[in-house]
Amino acid sequence: MPLIPEEPQIHESAQGPRATPASGRTAPTPRPVPGPRPAAPSRPGRPGPLRPTPPVQRTPRDVAPATPGPSGPAAPAATAASPQIQLIPASAEGALDAAEEAVDLLLDSGRAPGDVLVITTGAQHPWAEHELSFGETSYWAQHDAGDDVFYADAAVASRAVSRPVVVVAVNGGPVSVAATALPLAHSRAGALLIVCGDPQQINSVLGAGV
Repeated sequence: MPLIPEEPQIHESAQGPRATPASGRTAPTPRPVPGPRPAAPSRPGRPGPLRPTPPVQRTPRDVAPATPGPSGPAAPAATAASPQIQLIPASAEGALDAAEEAVDLLLDSGRAPGDVLVITTGAQHPWAEHELSFGETSYWAQHDAGDDVFYADAAVASRAVSRPVVVVAVNGGPVSVAATALPLAHSRAGALLIVCGDPQQINSVLGAGV
C-alpha cells in the first residue's frame, strides 16, 4: 500500500557510504544510527487538544453543553506511531558489515541487546549459522529468552516477535525475498527500522509495501 504522509520518509545517511577500497568490497559505512532513544510508549488514550476558552463576554450558561453524537461505534483510538526508518546505503557484499556496525553503535549508545533483531536476506549471519548447528530448538530458545541480539534469516523471520529496533541487511538473495522481508521487518520494529542495502531497491519495496 502507498506510504502514509504522516509516516517518516526513508532518508539516506547524510554522509553516505564510505569509499570503496581497492579490493572492490564496500567498507563499513558511516555511523548514522541515532543515540539511545527508547521507544515512546504508545498512548492510544491520550486526550485531544483542550477546548478553546469561551469569549470573555459569555458566561458558562451561554455555552451550550456538549451533546453526544448519534449512536454508533466510538471513534478509533490513535494508533501507535510507525517506526522511524533509516537507510544505510551499502552494496549486497557490504550490507552485513553495515548492519554489524549499526548494531555495535546501538549497543554502545545504550540499547539493550534484547532490543535488537537483525534480519538477513542473503547469507545467514555467522552467529545464526553457529547457533543453528546445535539445533533449531536451542536457536529459538535464545530468541524466546529475549536477552541478546537475535539474528534471523528472512525465510524464518516471521517467527520472530517484535523488538524496539530491527536491522535488515539486504545482503543478496532473490528480489522477492527482500520484497517480503522489508514489510515484515517494518511490522516487527517498535521504534526504529534500519535497512542496509541498495537505496533504490529499498525505497521501491518500502514505498509500495508499507
